[in-house]
This record gives sequence, structure tokens and C-alpha cells, in this order.
Amino acid sequence: MKVLINPEPFLSPANTIFPNNSGFHLHSFPKLNRRGWIRRGLSSMPPRAAVDWATIEQFGLPEFDVRNPSLSSSYRSSALLRPNQTVLEAQARVCTGPTQTRPLDEHQAFKVFDTILRSARGEMKDEDEVSKAQLGAFFSGMTIRANAFPEATQWSEGETRAMKTFWPLLVRVLPPDVIFIADPEGLMMGVGSSIGRQYVGNGTSEMRLVGALREVLAGGHLGFEEVQGVLKDVLPLQEGDENPQGVSEALLSAFLIGQRMNRETDRELKAYCLAFDDEIGPPPVADVRSLTHYGEPYDGNTRFFRSTLFVAAVRSCYGESSLLHGVEWMAPKGGVTEEQMLKFMGANINLSPLQAKKLLEDDEVGFAYVSQREARPSIYSLIRIREHIKKRPPLATTEKVQQYVKASGKESIVAGFYHEGYEESLLMLMKRRGVHSGLVVKVGVPLLMMHLSGEEGGLSMTTRLRSANTTRGLPVNYCSGFRALNISSPSELRGVTRQGFSHEVNAKDYGFQPTDTPRTDRSVSKNIELGLSALCGEKGPAYDRIVLNAGVVDHLLGIDGAEDISVALDRAREAIDSGNALKRLLNYIKVSHKVG
Repeated sequence: MKVLINPEPFLSPANTIFPNNSGFHLHSFPKLNRRGWIRRGLSSMPPRAAVDWATIEQFGLPEFDVRNPSLSSSYRSSALLRPNQTVLEAQARVCTGPTQTRPLDEHQAFKVFDTILRSARGEMKDEDEVSKAQLGAFFSGMTIRANAFPEATQWSEGETRAMKTFWPLLVRVLPPDVIFIADPEGLMMGVGSSIGRQYVGNGTSEMRLVGALREVLAGGHLGFEEVQGVLKDVLPLQEGDENPQGVSEALLSAFLIGQRMNRETDRELKAYCLAFDDEIGPPPVADVRSLTHYGEPYDGNTRFFRSTLFVAAVRSCYGESSLLHGVEWMAPKGGVTEEQMLKFMGANINLSPLQAKKLLEDDEVGFAYVSQREARPSIYSLIRIREHIKKRPPLATTEKVQQYVKASGKESIVAGFYHEGYEESLLMLMKRRGVHSGLVVKVGVPLLMMHLSGEEGGLSMTTRLRSANTTRGLPVNYCSGFRALNISSPSELRGVTRQGFSHEVNAKDYGFQPTDTPRTDRSVSKNIELGLSALCGEKGPAYDRIVLNAGVVDHLLGIDGAEDISVALDRAREAIDSGNALKRLLNYIKVSHKVG
């Protein structure tokens, strides 16, 4: 795709910032049109490709029918099978925590079980079949609710009546692994099936998984070695219907969502976090004095501006290196990600950790992005069933706390969180990583509470005022973290006491005018336009958000030169207003294709 910025070249063709094969043409930086460049680029597309997200929703067009590279939904691989929507909606209600679960009413329950029965009989015509992963996740949720949840979120009367009606029929057509998940003790509705009670799985790997899953389905927890053993046995998943390990996707999905529903222990989270650290060898060590790892949610933003890529460009201007990581597209949200933006702008998104190390060390770049696809292929192989699980598995927490590259100097990790309780888990994982400082940011609330107090999750703080209607939970922009004092290298960390802190950031206290976060509504191009306009010095909400998140995070992490928060904010503004931050981003796009 060609994105035309201005008619007069600023650099000679030999020195153009964008590589020749990127499809981009850089034109005059001093005369950069900050408002219309993406709009003009899209205007050259066929009308179908230029349709925006609001139009798609207005006319009810399915996301997968619109192949528009400016929309986050178009980055979903067409090779991925789609889940059955009726069962997926039920999973969203019943495959969640002890207090968040919303039991199905009788009409909903009968519709779901009828859909499962017709799918198992091969009678689905105009609908997507219910996948094995969906069956595993749904029945895992139902079993755990019956065995371990409080009365308010156990089965409703409608669910019980639906199960009494359908289970005698389902037990005749469902495969043994799904029957085991739904009825591990063989006691369901008086049918008296022995399948679940006697089920042991197929092969060594599946037998270990079944043993662990029995404990999970009863509401129990596992040890560090048990979880790691299961993960290393069954991953990576292979393309196609059959896995060489012979592991059922129903069993694996039941295990993943079951652990999340039982609220993982620290031991379990550490197992997920560290399981594949050495999958492609030890992480390379970048020769930089400071490196901050940014753990954005991998499933992206669907509504609001995602600023971290632009924050990384700003921080690199004053010697603070940043490593971003993620995926191109991830369920459940399937929102805008850093990988989509970099791909849209023409950067190389297939960098290895070793190549990222070189970009971090490059004096003209100073930040890098690594895809999970390149760094953790085993974990990445789960992407095709995570959409069918619907709710976020434990990996959604632990993949934010990764070190794909390490540093010779100080290291920090920043991550965002939705639900109270996970801030302590994230900080625990950061300490386990051995970094000098860590920070978690409360940046959103679940969609059901959106009208009360927040915006969707990410790790960026907002400049808007806290809602007066917020009466419960931690406020948006609540930060918690730790710092290791007077330590200059990782080798000095052992035995050092870390200083903990918590703080609610009110942007108004630092001179920012309260503003709503700009909406992007799944538009990759809109997110880029906002970010580049800000890096060109255009003042407004996007500019303020980038400055706030560079300066305040540096201050809270104890970064050198950011002891005074006003100084930290001023140097972020200077990085933008001088044009250096934009230059760094453009350099990244060019150099990412040349790094060996």
C-alpha cells in the first residue's frame, strides 16, 4: 500500500527512510501534511477496501468479508476456523470467575445445548460447527461451576433443566474426551455413564494432561512442575487436525480456561511465564544502559488510541531503550496492535530477538519490537484455539511479563491490568524476572462497566478526569510497582531490598488539560495518524497521552534523569518538538529491513 505524505521529496531516493520494498514513499518532512496523509492513501483503494468500521457495523457486514489493511479485523488469518457464535456467547457468560459468571436462563441454555447436539450429530448447515476447543472450554466451565463455585454462580434452574433434557442424548454422540470433561465422575443426571470415570486419555502426554485436568475440574490447583510438564508435553500444537502428540484440543482448552476460572496461584502463573524461556536459546543481551519491556495486552485495542509504539520512539531520543512485544492479531478482542501498525507502515515484523538486540543498540533507533511468533513459537501455536476458548487463559497475564532480550544495564517491566488482584501477580512475576523496577497500571475496566469509569485495557495512562460515578474498585491510572535502589547492573540485584510504591496519577496535577482519549474504533490507520500527528508536534489529546506515558513512567520506574517529574515530562516534549522522535520511528522502519 502506498501512503503519500507530500509531493516534494525531502531525502534523495538513495537515502529514503522507507525501504524500497515497503510500499511506502517518504516525502518532505518539513511540509508534512499531518491530517490527510492516510485519508489520501485510502482514497486510492477500491471502494470496498476503503469502507470504515462504523460502516461495517451499520450495514451488518461480517468482519471477515472486508479485507481492509487499515482495520484490525482484517489481520485475522483466513486460515483460522471460526467458532460457533451461539456457543461462544455462552462461553463468555459461563467460562469466567466465581463472581463474574452469569448463568444462562432456560431459553439460552436450551439453545446452546441444542446447538451442541446438532453439531455433534453433523446436522449443522448454515452455521459454523462447534469446535472441539469450544466443547472443552464450555463443559469445563459448567463442571467447575457445579463443583467449586458459590451458589449464586452455580447452575441456574434453566441450565439444570436443559442438561436433564439433553445429556442423555449428548452422551451418545459426544466423543469420550468431551464426556470426561462434562462428567468426570460419571454421575451426571443419573445417566450412570462410566466413560468419564474411567477415561485416561491417549498416549503419555494426554495421560498427564487428563490427570492434571481432573484436579482442575474439581476446583483444585497444581504445582509448578505439574503445569510446566503439561505445557511442554502438549506444545507446540501443529497445523492440521491431528497433533503428533495426540493431544485433544478439547482437553487442552478445558485445562487452560479451567485454570483461569479457579484463579491461578503464584506457582501456576510462574510455570506459564517461564515454561518456554529457553525455547530458541538464551535471550541475547543488549549493550544498553537501560531497557524497559512493555507488556501491552496481546489482543489489542478496539476503541481507543494505543500509544506505546510512539512512547518508545520518544524515550529512545534520550537514551532509554524500549522493547515491545506482541502478535499481529489475537482473540478475544482482535484489536489494533503494534505489529499491525508496524506492518501497515512498512516495517519488518519478523525480527528475531538477536535482530531486536541490534536495533536496541543502534544509536539512531534505540527501540525494537519482537513478535511472539518469532520468540515463543510454542505459545504462539495456541492462537488458533484461543479464539475458541473465548475468555483469556493464564497466558494472557504471563505473556505480558517476558524478556525476549536482556540488557547489560538496568531493566524494567511495565504492564497493564484489568481485574483487581492481578496487579500483585504481575509484580510477583516481574520480581521473578529479576528486573530492577516494575510497574503495573490500572488502565481500564471490563466492557460491562465501561459507562461507569474507564476505557479498555492497555498499559497507557489517560489524561481524562476520573469519573465521579466510580464507587468501587481501583481507579483508572492507579499505579503500583517497585524499584531497586542504587543498583547499576543485574549482577548487583541479589539480596537487594526493593522499594514498593502505589500512586494514582492525575494528569491535571502535571499541567495537562483533561481530555478524552481519542477513539480509533479498530482503525489501524487512524491510530497511526494520531500517533504521527503527535510526533510531528501537533498538540492535542494524543500528544498529551504520549508525553504523560513517557514522563510519568520514567519517573515511577526511577529512570535516570526523571527524578523530577516536570523534567521528565519536559524531555519527552523536547523529543517530540525537535522532530527527533518521528525521525527515530522512521529510522526503525528503514533499519528493520537491513539488520542482519
